Amino acid sequence: MKILLVHNDYGKYSGEEAVVDRLAAMWAAHGYEVAQLRQSTAGSRESLTGKIRGFCAGLYCPSGVKAMREALQREKPDVVNVHNLYPFISPAALFECKKAGVPVVMTVHNFRLVCPTGLFMRNGRPCELCLEKGNEWGCVRYNCERSLLKSVGYAARNAVARLTKAYIGCVDKFACITEFQRKKLIEAGFAADRITVIPNSMEAPASYTPSIGNYVAYIGRLSYEKGFDLLIEVARRHPEIAFRFAGAQRSATNIEIPENVNFMGYLHGKELEDFIRNSRFIVMPSRCYEGFPMAILEAAQYGKPSIGPDHGGFTEIIGKGEKAIGRLFIPNDMADLEQQIATLWEQPKMVEELGEKAFRKLQQEYATEVVYGKWNELVEGLRLKDKG
Repeated sequence: MKILLVHNDYGKYSGEEAVVDRLAAMWAAHGYEVAQLRQSTAGSRESLTGKIRGFCAGLYCPSGVKAMREALQREKPDVVNVHNLYPFISPAALFECKKAGVPVVMTVHNFRLVCPTGLFMRNGRPCELCLEKGNEWGCVRYNCERSLLKSVGYAARNAVARLTKAYIGCVDKFACITEFQRKKLIEAGFAADRITVIPNSMEAPASYTPSIGNYVAYIGRLSYEKGFDLLIEVARRHPEIAFRFAGAQRSATNIEIPENVNFMGYLHGKELEDFIRNSRFIVMPSRCYEGFPMAILEAAQYGKPSIGPDHGGFTEIIGKGEKAIGRLFIPNDMADLEQQIATLWEQPKMVEELGEKAFRKLQQEYATEVVYGKWNELVEGLRLKDKG
């Protein structure tokens, strides 16, 4: 079987690019023939001309439509797997797949199908106004991108895709990464029988060496929507606990940093592995829903539990009750966050038990081979349906 992967890369290498590359490698390893149609946004926002070009391309990109048509003719794929289309491919390219009679499955990485920014977020907190209203005006009204040109552009391109039915009319299956995401698409009017859930994946080791680390770990951007300031305040209240932050700082902050907080900068590779392995557990105090926080799986590789907010994908990945692989706190509630951290820090046995459950959940639900089985079933079904 041949799959055509379609993705518009972002300005900088992101989690979505990592997922696309991982999928390509996964399919190739199982004997699939993989072709790719990739465009890039890199450098396009550095000038006014580039920004205007991106604005127009998001509505309809002639070169992207042509590139899709030529890729379909050249590669003759059995299935097209679409990821991000903005701005230099554009949803209009999906009509080429429809004309060619090639089934399309779209991997839904974020909330962009129903929210122009893709984040369900305004002023650093959850916002579902565009979903509730059924249109994109809220993005312009509240200038969600903090740039009127971008906010209008994002709203306009979503409106064009919605009104032309580019997604609803041309995509055969939507592969959401969480059940939460699936429910939001159904609320927006997408047909439930065309939506499935296939989570992100990660290589699961056969075993791990249990250890109780000596600090609380944070992984991610140091930005308001990620809630890192909440964690710093918890650290201020607990000088007996060490806190270490791994991530790039997006903007300057006037927050006073207590002595028990260490900023490690952006870590990757072995440095990140050691950072997680030597921690007691990780904390993600995010104010926003996020998509699929991969840090939870990265921690699970080493038998480390996670603490996260009780909303979005966090709730289903971390879980509750006997199946929980960490602890959940009331979103944006610093007092509850503090309680969960203090409770887990003081109970090493609980840390070990939750860490073991995290590792087992990784193996059973998110390991590459498990997720491959779901993808294989989906694309084979689309191919057979098309041939029938």
